[in-house]
Amino acid sequence: MELVGKKSLILGAGKSGIESAKFLADRGAVVALHDRKPVEEWSEAARSLKESHNVGVMSGDLPSWLLDQIDLVVISPGVPTNTIPARYVDRKDGEVIGEVELAYRFMKGRIVGITGSNGKTTTTTLIGELLKNAGIETQVGGNIGTPLLSLATTSTDDTWTVAELSSFQLETIKDFRANVAICLNVTPNHLDRYDSFADYAAAKHRIFLNQTADDVAVLSADDEITSTWGSGLKANVVFFSVRKELDEGLFLRGRDLICRANGKEKVLTTRDEIFLRGLHNVENVLASFAAGLACGADPDSMRTTVANFKGVEHRIEFVAEIDGVKFYNDSKATSVDATSKALEALSEGDGKTILILGGRGKNAPYAPLIELIEKSVRALVLIGEDADNIESQLRGRADIIRAGSMEDAVAKSFDAAQSGDAVLLAPACASFDMFTSFEERGEIFKKAVFRVPASAGKSERKETAA
Repeated sequence: MELVGKKSLILGAGKSGIESAKFLADRGAVVALHDRKPVEEWSEAARSLKESHNVGVMSGDLPSWLLDQIDLVVISPGVPTNTIPARYVDRKDGEVIGEVELAYRFMKGRIVGITGSNGKTTTTTLIGELLKNAGIETQVGGNIGTPLLSLATTSTDDTWTVAELSSFQLETIKDFRANVAICLNVTPNHLDRYDSFADYAAAKHRIFLNQTADDVAVLSADDEITSTWGSGLKANVVFFSVRKELDEGLFLRGRDLICRANGKEKVLTTRDEIFLRGLHNVENVLASFAAGLACGADPDSMRTTVANFKGVEHRIEFVAEIDGVKFYNDSKATSVDATSKALEALSEGDGKTILILGGRGKNAPYAPLIELIEKSVRALVLIGEDADNIESQLRGRADIIRAGSMEDAVAKSFDAAQSGDAVLLAPACASFDMFTSFEERGEIFKKAVFRVPASAGKSERKETAA
């Protein structure tokens, strides 16, 4: 891809946009960086590009005379693809791609791509560890935090790049090809961006777009959507399941995680050897094993890695136990389905859960939580923009408590808990009403937990009924 002199417009001044602007400018392109927010509100890293890389910085509406000159638009994941600058340039035969597609055109080696509504980051991180510990040259990035463009320059012909990919990123791929592509699940999410659930699912399906018969596609046999995709793919399809035995694939039988292929079986590991809580994490481990086997990792090495893998921050992360109450941070649970999985994982214990819910809603119903709430939740502590909507849908299913801040939510959750209970932050909403990211939300939750004063003794707090 020739970049020298190419007039390029980057839409979105976040991490992805900054990396794209640097990459293009370093290779001789003429670059402008645009964001709807006023330039004064941009990060220092974005504003400094004007001096460090001779990048034009722009905000607000873009004039048509400028768009007439643009050859390439690189659109950040958070910017809708139907935004006017992208549509204008596309109509006049300019190219509109995302940072992932741009990175792919300069990437060496092979790629493992992971998408899904839930479990992407845990699975991406685990696959990276499986491959590294098996002696395979590996780097990890994408939606997990490190832009793929920054890995393009460090990739070699022997590198496996393990990439977490969101539906937003997949919308703008053209030639991108994952040698091993995984879709963990597809459940309602981001319905504030997509016209329908079908549109969202179609964006996820794009991860398999350019695969060939030399590639591997890994799919859940348990998911209502992904279980139907296998017959339409060109790649070699590997299914995984925690609900049933498969004639071919990876599955859970009793406590054992099994791989069955060509009429032979192998026990990969057992649930007792997995540190991570919840059946959904067994799914993540099965998918990770499938990817590791496709990449040539040794099964015994992977078994050891899984046993030592402690999970990822903000994903059912144990924070502390205070006065018999355990606190868990699952700030990454930004969808109803992710919250359901966190509740299921904690329901394996003896106590009840105090669930902190709320934030910026995604137009998805909260009704799927009702059965779990009635079974395992002592109280709901509601925060954020969507609190009224949540209460209207879940009223009467558990005690409802309102909180004005995260610190208030933690304190009220602790007051509502009994010894043996868990306080779980799993908001089922985006964070942007009160926080800059789910990471910031989780950090503030953890800081609030560590400020909770233990009572004089456990005897003063009710014991959970057996």
